[in-house]
Amino acid sequence: MGGPYAWGDYPSIVRDREKWKTFTQGNKPWERRLRSTYGVSGHHIQALDGEIGHVQDFIIDDETWAIRYLIVDTHNWWPEKVLLSPQWIERVSWGERKVFANLSRETIKQSPAYTEDCLPTRDYEIELHQHYQRQGYWINEVAAV
Repeated sequence: MGGPYAWGDYPSIVRDREKWKTFTQGNKPWERRLRSTYGVSGHHIQALDGEIGHVQDFIIDDETWAIRYLIVDTHNWWPEKVLLSPQWIERVSWGERKVFANLSRETIKQSPAYTEDCLPTRDYEIELHQHYQRQGYWINEVAAV
């Protein structure tokens, strides 16, 4: 499952399972795989070479409602918390309650530490994205304007 809206919790979702069978939106069947952030909280993060922690919380853009980062609690391995972008997630296994990242534990461990004292600054985000050698989400937003 992927895409920029794969993690969202949408208040307009029809909650009646019977209606799911017939409901369509613009000739497309309703997406029943959407989950709320609450449904993903606590899922274990699986790196390429082992588990690294669990999803503790999320940082959500209050203007676009896009989930910018998963806050990963890694206290069983090291005392820091780290951020992962949903775009760096390979897949989510709902049955196993795991989020799979296509990154090594060491790469994640060496990422800039996150503190909950304040929201990440753009300088922090630039450093984070450079560490993972990934383009920042804001690049596409600026290009679209």
